[in-house]
Amino acid sequence: MKKIIFFLALTMLLISIAAPFASAAAEEAAKAAGKLDYFKAIGVVAPIVIALAAIGGAISQSHAVRGAVEGIARNPGASGKITVAMILGLALIESLVIYTLVVVLILLFMDPFKML
Repeated sequence: MKKIIFFLALTMLLISIAAPFASAAAEEAAKAAGKLDYFKAIGVVAPIVIALAAIGGAISQSHAVRGAVEGIARNPGASGKITVAMILGLALIESLVIYTLVVVLILLFMDPFKML
């Protein structure tokens, strides 16, 4: 009887000592699973976002160039001012696409789980 009580007490002591290590391992496994889910989501969303930004930038730039060419065709004397305004507008449109690329790259290469 004493051996059984001693064995049960020893088992409970070992379980109480091992419990924090098991919970730490479970937390690490949960972090790893969350990390994997995060990078899966970014891997799926990043190409879509880049494609939408590129399509939006291309459509905007084509409209800007079309408007500038029409303006120059109607008034060839103002071609200098129209060209300067068009180039400035194209640069600003392209900067929005580049900002999208930078944000996506930050999301791809940062590790949010290091902050936890």
